[in-house]
Amino acid sequence: MTEKSIIFFDIDGTLLDHDKKLPLTAKEAIFSLKDLGHEVAIATGRAPFMFADLREELEIDTFVSYNGQYVVLNGQVLYKNPLDQEALHSLTELALKNDHPIVFMDHEDMKANVAHHDYIVESMESLKIAQFPSHDPLYHEDRDIYQSLLFLQDQEETIYEEEYKQFDFIRWHPLSIDVIPAGGSKAIGIDKITTELGIHKGNQYAFGDGLNDIEMLRQITNSVAMGNAHPSAKQAAAFVTSSVDEDGILQGLKKVGLLK
Repeated sequence: MTEKSIIFFDIDGTLLDHDKKLPLTAKEAIFSLKDLGHEVAIATGRAPFMFADLREELEIDTFVSYNGQYVVLNGQVLYKNPLDQEALHSLTELALKNDHPIVFMDHEDMKANVAHHDYIVESMESLKIAQFPSHDPLYHEDRDIYQSLLFLQDQEETIYEEEYKQFDFIRWHPLSIDVIPAGGSKAIGIDKITTELGIHKGNQYAFGDGLNDIEMLRQITNSVAMGNAHPSAKQAAAFVTSSVDEDGILQGLKKVGLLK
């Protein structure tokens, strides 16, 4: 086991504020960690192509994406866990009948099964990213899809949860949920990295704020929930820091003793 530490950061609501901006104190804190010899990584529900600019800005090449389904260590793919193709095909057919559009996502791109839908527009615009899914209803056939986005209102996912036990459904927007392999989580992706690097649990840290961070925050001994976090995320974490727009990253790193 190595004695160096590794710190995993969620993106939305953790590294990025509500305007999808990276606070200067957070950026400076990350480079301070690197200067001290620590490993810094990202753990997000986003696709790799959705945060390439952020990785470049922070000089990070280790990440857990798609809530643990596509993991990269030092620029090399370490772990892949795609959705069950047969079940995804069935879910897509049911969703189409219910007027619930789907976006299929692999490691390079994302495609929608409908040409236009207001739910897709509103949800994707909230991410404030350059990419927008184009139309390709057959994109999920004969390729690995690591996550899908299902667009529907709150509680409408119940029919899918009951029918498709191969998947977990995690809401990230009032009009959209993530569809990932059952049992998949950021925690599993993180474990792949920490095992490969030989980093002891006592030297593992994680920062998050959302429902998709709960398993990660429970697993990591030194876990930190942002002040703006969902109540369930705060309950799962060992520590709670201030909100993302109140220097939450810097204050949290001080709280766990990584920075002074």
